[in-house]
Amino acid sequence: MASSSMSSRGSESWTAQQNKAFERALAVYDKDTPDRWLNISRAVGSKTPDEVKAHYDLLLQDIRYIESGRIPLPNYTS
Repeated sequence: MASSSMSSRGSESWTAQQNKAFERALAVYDKDTPDRWLNISRAVGSKTPDEVKAHYDLLLQDIRYIESGRIPLPNYTS
């Protein structure tokens, strides 16, 4: 799922459908998969391997921010 920093990239924005395809592809193509970013970009459909890798790097950055407490977890209500 895209955080605010990931979704505010203007021309690099990703739709919810693209993000879901990206998430599924990450589960299929792990770090040891040859041509990982090419395979994931094909699964997403409309992003290049470089765009997919950049999106992944932003995801990792967001995770680090959340884990360090810089971005508070959302207050979900039932």
